[in-house]
Parts: sequence; structure tokens; C-alpha cells
Amino acid sequence: MEITIVQVLILLVLAAVGLISFTYFVPVNLWITAVFSGVRVSLFDLIGMRIRKVPPRIIVESLITSTKAGLKDITTNDLETHYLAGGRVPSVIKALISADKANIALAFKQAAAIDLAGRDVFEAVQISVNPQVISTPAVAAVAQDGIQLIAKALVTVRANIDQLVGGSGEETILARVGEGIVTSIGSSASHKEVLENPDKISKIVLAKGLDTGTAFEILSIDIADIDVGENIGAKLQIEQANADLKIAEAKAEERRAMAVAVEQEMKAKTQNARAKVVEAEAQIPLAIAEAFRSGNLGIMDYERYKNLKADTEMRLGIAEVGKDQKLPPAK
Repeated sequence: MEITIVQVLILLVLAAVGLISFTYFVPVNLWITAVFSGVRVSLFDLIGMRIRKVPPRIIVESLITSTKAGLKDITTNDLETHYLAGGRVPSVIKALISADKANIALAFKQAAAIDLAGRDVFEAVQISVNPQVISTPAVAAVAQDGIQLIAKALVTVRANIDQLVGGSGEETILARVGEGIVTSIGSSASHKEVLENPDKISKIVLAKGLDTGTAFEILSIDIADIDVGENIGAKLQIEQANADLKIAEAKAEERRAMAVAVEQEMKAKTQNARAKVVEAEAQIPLAIAEAFRSGNLGIMDYERYKNLKADTEMRLGIAEVGKDQKLPPAK
């Protein structure tokens, strides 16, 4: 039976595919590198990583790096588990090596937990070794004399490894420091006292233990700048005076309106009384006529009534004329 060229080509393609598949599932070069680096890992472990969809190169290279750095307690199973959980294996290994060189106690499980919590564990170790300076935004506060002060502070912090999981971040530190600055300035009797001793603010704020429950440890708080703002006390007094003036004007207007209402009421009562008098006077002729008819009033009585009325009107007229005339000066 003769073998054709097509069959030879098919056999070569199948052999190439088989060789590629074998080298993919059995990374021999990586196994040789691990063996010569002093890392004990079998071909079956590498094949199992491929089946579990774990990149063998990441695991083996990380294990080689940790072994060369003197970290002996890390296994391939630990690294695989962390990778499958969504962790960043190279970052954790770098953090462990950096912590070991800096004599910082950091176990693999703790580093893995910090990484899975979403924090950059390598950066946290770096901050723990080299403290970081955080600049606060401008914080405005008012002293007891009413003068506003605007302060900026520089907060030096380092990472607290034990509090990285569950501890609050930089925002909490900045908020607490700002609150402490406001309290410190507000408790000062004069703004001049704060300007003369800005370190007083730092001491008071630092003594409050603002890093409790955070992922950082505050090393120092330094006041970088203090500016004098507005005279808030005078401004509030002016606004209060304007408000009091408006209230007084409103009350005066209310009293004036009440006085006008009382005056109108008195005028109405006077007009009503005058109307009643006119009505009563209109009844007099009728009463006189009725007295004539009933015989209770005679002609002479009526004449005396008229004379008395005329005499009264004359006296009232003389009194009105005397009121308008001025008295002669005394000699």
C-alpha cells in the first residue's frame, strides 16, 4: 500500500496539532525553569492549572520570586486559590517581599485579604515604609472674637496594615482633621492668638486620636497656611440690627394701624351719638304739639321755653367769640 503526499501532509498537520496541544497543556519549559530555580512543582500540577484555567506562568514565576526572596511558606495551592478568588498574585508577592525587607509583619493570608478587599497591598506597604503627606482643603473657621480664619494643613500618615481591611480611607482623615481645625479655632478667644501660635492647632488636633478606625496612622499635622477672612461677628451684628429694625418698624406700623382703627371707631361712635341727638331734637316739636293738645303745656310756658332757648344760644355765641379773642397783656 503506497502512502500518498496528501496523507503525509495530513499526518504532519496532526502531529503539529498534537505537539502544540501537548506543549500548551504540559509547559515543559516552565517546569524546567521551576526545577532549576529550586521550586518544587510537578508537570501534573501545571496540567491541572491549565484545566482549572489558571495561568501557570503567573503562578510559577510568583512562586520563584517568593522563593528567591526567602519566603518559604507560600505554596502553589495558596497562589492558585488567591488567583481564582480574583486576587492579584504578583502584587501580593511584591508586597510580601517589600514587607519582609522592611521588617514589617505581614502574612500571606493577611496580604491576600487586603488585596481581595480592593486595596493595593503593595502600595499600602510602600506607604507604611515611606509615610505619605496629605494636603487638606482650605478650612474656614471663626474665632470667638468674630474674625474668620482660613487654614490649610499637611497631614503626614503611614499605612496601618492591621486596619487596612475594614478601615476608612483618606477622606475620613481629611474630614476629621478639618473638624478638629474648626473646633480648635472656634475655641480660641481671639484670632490673634491663633496667628501667634499656629502649632497650638496641630497639638490640639493631634491629641484627639483622629486615626482611630482608619487605615492610616497620623504621624504629624502641620499648619501650612493661615489667612484672615471676613469679620463674621460684625457682619452678623449688622444683619441682626437690620432684622431688629425691620421688626421695630413692623410693630410701629401695627401700633399706628391700631391707633387709626381706634380713631375711626371713636369717630363712628361720635357720629352715632350726634345722630341720636339730632333724632331726639327732632322729637321735641312733636312732644310740644302733643303737650298743647293734651293741655299739659300753655302759651306762657311755651314762651318761657323760647326765651330760655334764645338766652342759651346767646350765651353760647358770646362764649365762642370770647374764645377767639386774645386777652390784653397784663400791666
